[in-house]
Amino acid sequence: MATACIAIDLGAESGRVLLARRAPARALEASIVYRFRNHPVEREGGLYWDLAYLEREIERGVDAAAAQASEGIASLGVDGWAVDYIWLDAAGCVLAPPRCYRDPRTESAMPQLWRQIPDARLYALTGVQSLRFNTLYQLYADRRDHLALPEGAGWLNLPEYFLHHMGAPAVSEYTMATHTQMLDGRRRAWSEEIFTAAGLKLAAAPRLAEPGTLLGPLAERWRRRWPALAAAQLIAPACHDTASAIAATGADALDTAFLISGTWSLIGCVLSEPCLADAARAAGFTNQGGIGGSIYFLKNVNGLWLLEECRRAWSAAGRAWPLEELIAAAGEHGQGAPIFPVNAPELLLPGNMPERINRELSRAGHAPLPLSPAAAPRMTASIFASLADAYARSLEQASALTGRRFTRLVVAGGGSRNHLLNAWIAERTGLQIEHGPAEASLAGNAALQFAALERDALRRAGQTSWSSPALAELAGEISAALESKTAGRGA
Repeated sequence: MATACIAIDLGAESGRVLLARRAPARALEASIVYRFRNHPVEREGGLYWDLAYLEREIERGVDAAAAQASEGIASLGVDGWAVDYIWLDAAGCVLAPPRCYRDPRTESAMPQLWRQIPDARLYALTGVQSLRFNTLYQLYADRRDHLALPEGAGWLNLPEYFLHHMGAPAVSEYTMATHTQMLDGRRRAWSEEIFTAAGLKLAAAPRLAEPGTLLGPLAERWRRRWPALAAAQLIAPACHDTASAIAATGADALDTAFLISGTWSLIGCVLSEPCLADAARAAGFTNQGGIGGSIYFLKNVNGLWLLEECRRAWSAAGRAWPLEELIAAAGEHGQGAPIFPVNAPELLLPGNMPERINRELSRAGHAPLPLSPAAAPRMTASIFASLADAYARSLEQASALTGRRFTRLVVAGGGSRNHLLNAWIAERTGLQIEHGPAEASLAGNAALQFAALERDALRRAGQTSWSSPALAELAGEISAALESKTAGRGA
């Protein structure tokens, strides 16, 4: 039988809605049917997400998908960025608009909470890197600031909220739950010790759900609006977008590492158990939940946002470099370009990026590069060489911490198309580079839905099945279908 699914990927800057279809003896079809912008809004000194806008745009995306698949859609799943959440009352009604992770209220929350439970203890329990915007510190700030909440109130991270909005029960999907920094990494359960230290109610936390969990049908009002989804199942894929992307790589062999290469870079490997050593904490590694109970042991590294910020500066100065032309010109400078630390704090801020990079080059003992747009290829070469060096160092650390010896690196995300950068990564690391899906989060989301539907059918027939290689294969088919659709438009 033909099967269609809707995958919704929510980013902090944009959202996308994918329609994917599988049918026997036919190539899988996939297309992005709707895109929308996203950005936080300022209200009364705080930074919030516009919930009504996001609900409306998601609904428009489902409108578009339903109109194209009148034969019927089997499932719908949502993934998105981590940490942000929304408070609901006991009846499921929204109590306040959701705060953005960039909201300044958490600037003092982290050191305040560490007086109750030290950072080293938090890492030993969760394996999660302490960042001031983690859900833990946001919830702690709510309590500290005496946010008025009625008895029975609970919270949901945003991807699970949107599933709940459409009719699913309130759950916290495992890959997203690990990002709260409140989940015991070994027990895979909410940590009572952390909740107690932060003064938070364990009863307010949603129940946990595994990635690929079928959550039931859409609420009646949505089935009436979208007859094509009358029999659809709401599915929690890997609700954290990074986890959906890593699931799409199939990089779970012992000799294989992954790199999700985009605005940010996420580099690491798949483990069966979290690595909770203090050395891992000191090195900046985090243990994120993965599919099948696995752990994605990874490090956040600055990414191609460095180049995008430079391109904005060069465009403002009079030359808008097309990306492919700039990459080709950078290749003429070779990998001997000067290297700077890509994770320097100043490089995490927007604006004047060429000047910021020059300051880091000077601190590293290199002569500054010309700032004129005509010299952009030289700075681009420096960015690529520096990223390749940072990835190599991160993989060396991951190898030392886990005992793994890598021979392959699967690169997914938008950077998988950057052949020059990937060639320099191969040179610097000595690893075989393999290309994963460019639209990795969407591909992983849809692949997990198809796998969950198939697993459910097998279970009904008295069998069980869950195969990561099959997921990666499916994600590859979805990615290829998207690439074919893009090529067909001449884009």
